[in-house]
Amino acid sequence: MTTTTRPNDNERLRRWRLVLGGEPGAEGTGRALSGRDAAMDGALAALYGGAGHTARSGAKDRGAGLGASAPSVARWLGDIRTYFPSSVVQVMQRDAMERLGLSALLLEPEMLEAVEADVHLVGTLLALNKAMPETTRETARAVVRKVVEDLEKRLATRTRATLTGALDRSARVSRPRHRDIDWDRTIRANLKNYLPEHGTVVPERLIGYGRAARGVRKEVVLCVDQSGSMAASVVHAAVFGAVLASMRSIATRLVVFDTAVVDLTDQLDDPVDVLFAAQLGGGTDINRALAYCQSKITRPADTVVVLISDLYEGGIRDEMLKRVAAMRASGVQFVALLALSDEGAPAYDRDHAAALAALGAPAFACTPDLFPEVMAAAIEQRPLPIPEG
Repeated sequence: MTTTTRPNDNERLRRWRLVLGGEPGAEGTGRALSGRDAAMDGALAALYGGAGHTARSGAKDRGAGLGASAPSVARWLGDIRTYFPSSVVQVMQRDAMERLGLSALLLEPEMLEAVEADVHLVGTLLALNKAMPETTRETARAVVRKVVEDLEKRLATRTRATLTGALDRSARVSRPRHRDIDWDRTIRANLKNYLPEHGTVVPERLIGYGRAARGVRKEVVLCVDQSGSMAASVVHAAVFGAVLASMRSIATRLVVFDTAVVDLTDQLDDPVDVLFAAQLGGGTDINRALAYCQSKITRPADTVVVLISDLYEGGIRDEMLKRVAAMRASGVQFVALLALSDEGAPAYDRDHAAALAALGAPAFACTPDLFPEVMAAAIEQRPLPIPEG
């Protein structure tokens, strides 16, 4: 009796062959690869291959990996962009940086031109900024600008709309015109005047939305930890800083810090300039950064301070907490974000996070998509939308 293999079984064996690797047949599938499959196998082998996996079909000298030359890496980057979707390409690029130590090769223009740009790549480029030769710098800026522009397209419109609404709602007036009445708040404020016999509420006090003011109504201070683990957060903070700075009714200040403090507010018209002015890596002195931010606050009741840090404090812990307590007592809305990225919470100092929570400033990780809602809540002085878990 002849056994036939169904097409779906063939596809299943093909995929297992690509996953398991090894010499043809060595992993038990009995499948040899050719054509496009062999090329895909070779790209995977260059990154994930190891001892005992040499001489695969289509991938000679498999154990040699990507080697140390930019041209060979650039070719490999071109291959994976041909064979895999963008999301997979970005994962493979990050793995290449970590597993094979290829960060230094990003200093060569031909590799940058071949790479699939994402936030993590921008973080790597910023970490290499000071070592970058002039021949590479313009190419690197173009890569960074592409990522920044993509982020702005994704985030800017929703951020402006959300915060404009929050500013209007926070500027409530007590004698509004009919079209400006905030009926939800008005009813809640007058529930004590409910007349059951008439089934209605008598609104002794009307609450309305404020009309848009010409001057600055809120001040926002973004205080961003630029230690190496915070790279993605720095990128997103620069983009949001530029978006907030474009809104007339919000005065935005961007401060980055490690053991030193740098005010980048005057560069907020171009987030790429902000990013190349940052210096990823180094220690952390949150207390010093908050002291600087505190010194710039002139209207506490109208100010939101956003600390973006993993809270590993190298400065004076007790002084840091005293500053947060003092700012909150003066009327400042204080927001503590462990990260501003899509990856969730990084490793962070849990003791410091608990201490901030005890002061009424819970620390949590925030995605870029949630950030406008967090800022709107802070502006309106209502509970923050803290993600579960």
